[in-house]
Amino acid sequence: EATKKRFRKRDAILDYLRHTTAHPSAETIYTDLKTQIPDLAMGTVYRNLALFKEQGLVISVATVNGTERFDGNTCPHVHFICTDCGAVQDLGQVQIPPALQESAAACSGGQVYDCQLTFSGLCRECTMKNRGETA
Repeated sequence: EATKKRFRKRDAILDYLRHTTAHPSAETIYTDLKTQIPDLAMGTVYRNLALFKEQGLVISVATVNGTERFDGNTCPHVHFICTDCGAVQDLGQVQIPPALQESAAACSGGQVYDCQLTFSGLCRECTMKNRGETA
């Protein structure tokens, strides 16, 4: 019981990341969990995110508009980042070609263990907004 209580905040942060596709920032995680865990501190969120990254439990997708964004899905997958609104989306239907990693390994002369592929541009909503259309 003491161990369970000791890791309650850590477990809540990891569970939050594993059950969202929003690619939140540390600040978003803190704000969303603060209602459930009133004694949660921002430093606790940052420390645990650093630990999770080190342990390979979460990945840092990118820094978007100056804010680091995280993903609880550590399986190789493709992301899209809107350069206007900052939305981060998974592109599950786009596969990372194995030949890309093989080519990178051949060019580097080393071994490639991981690949993160990220596209950037305007999301559907921002594209429509820029054209003067409504969603």
